[in-house]
Amino acid sequence: MALKVELKPNEKIILGNSVITNGPNRAKFYINGTAVILREKDILTAESADTPCKRIYFLIQMFYLSEEENHDHDEYFTQVNTILKAAPSTLIFFDAINYQMLTNNYYKALREAKKLIDYEKELLDNV
Repeated sequence: MALKVELKPNEKIILGNSVITNGPNRAKFYINGTAVILREKDILTAESADTPCKRIYFLIQMFYLSEEENHDHDEYFTQVNTILKAAPSTLIFFDAINYQMLTNNYYKALREAKKLIDYEKELLDNV
């Protein structure tokens, strides 16, 4: 079954190694096959990764977008350990993220990392 993608006017999407920018009108298209796909709303730049959990998301995003089959996770685990020391309650999120990464489901790991970012915001708002 094809993946249906609808883009808003001027919305961007990463498809494989390419950035596709929609024109002034809404567009709908279908993608058959396997390709790395990331919508503009889900893309985090290095500059906008301004919190520890956003940096985690950014690292996972780079793993997802990479064509390499094996990734160097050293920086990722350094960041994870730093966050866990500061906020042990994040362990449940990292368990879910790490499970997805171990099974090479980086897109699903990104979805789990979004939950971590929401939790981080909740923690910071209550400080």
